[in-house]
Amino acid sequence: MMKRIAILGSTGSIGVNTLDVISRLKSRYRVVALSAESNIDLLSEQARRFHPRIVSIGSALLSKRVKISMPSGVKVVAGLDGLKEIVTSPDVDQVIFAIAGGLCAIPLLEAIEKRKEVALANKESIVIAGDIIMEAARRKDVRIIPIDSEHSAIFQCLEGRRQYLSKIILTGSGGPLLRVPQNRFDKFSRNFILRHPKWKMGRKISVDSATMMNKGLEVIEAKHLFGVREEMIEVLIHPEAIVHSMVELIDGSVLAQLGVPDMRIPIQYAITYPERSDSVSDKVDFAGTGRLSFEKPDTGRFRCLTLAISASRKGGTFPAVLNAADEEAVRYYLDGKIKFSSIPKIIERVLMRHKCAKNPVLNIGDLMKADAWAREEARSLCYH
Repeated sequence: MMKRIAILGSTGSIGVNTLDVISRLKSRYRVVALSAESNIDLLSEQARRFHPRIVSIGSALLSKRVKISMPSGVKVVAGLDGLKEIVTSPDVDQVIFAIAGGLCAIPLLEAIEKRKEVALANKESIVIAGDIIMEAARRKDVRIIPIDSEHSAIFQCLEGRRQYLSKIILTGSGGPLLRVPQNRFDKFSRNFILRHPKWKMGRKISVDSATMMNKGLEVIEAKHLFGVREEMIEVLIHPEAIVHSMVELIDGSVLAQLGVPDMRIPIQYAITYPERSDSVSDKVDFAGTGRLSFEKPDTGRFRCLTLAISASRKGGTFPAVLNAADEEAVRYYLDGKIKFSSIPKIIERVLMRHKCAKNPVLNIGDLMKADAWAREEARSLCYH
């Protein structure tokens, strides 16, 4: 049967790559829903090409402009309610979560409640509400297939071997500042920071890669997705970005997933799972690649990684505060209002001011309140 797919965040990097994959897979998959925050032109172009039944835009104000540009017969919805309508639609079999930010947790939970197949490229929702989301997935028997290259690699290596897991080895390229002394971080332009040496990514995740906060968020995500403690996750820098992550089993065997740095590979795997299809990407040229190297991250220069792991260990509302403070600090950096080196300082100060909610059983409302508090605190620090 044809799988009917909804793509939340279709105009971003993951969304565009997902549509490219689907166009190559031909008749087995159909795009029935798309969403974007504000990129009306690209959303309209995608709708004309893929003929979805419904599209969502970030606000009701923008929806009026979207309706004018849509092909006839396409329903236009808006905001969080629009995303909820898409993910709960009986016409949708699988939802690709490619939108950024913690609010993704709300439509994600709605999709899980309706037992939709979930392919997840949004790490913030798991960072903020991992316990709640994974419990809902267990209760509804919904498998969450990760799209992040690292978590897709772990997912693939653990298939049929979960009970033998000893350690997860999470790899990262190190970003554009890997060999740069810390006292020179602020010497580089935003364009340099946004130019990742291996991956083509959005602006926010590119900055997170440069601070290594992205790797810290991935530690928290892996903890929840695979049900392990922080002590079972090791982070290694792997500049060649060929080994996307590894798992060590209890007998000492280490399994790795390798591939060229192309997000279409994990996207395709998430769509076709448990089957596989012909490659949409180049293959690894091992002779041409040469040496594959690994090293420990320098947590002195990249403080954000340590902050993320500490927040994960504290648990409660600390991961939500970490994520919100990071989002605000990165936004102010991208707007040219703070220095690059201020990002970890602001996040650390917000975490130090935070008093974790004492309620042992948090709900999504508690987490959103912590998120809002952290954003306000971070904005105040950015202004001063």
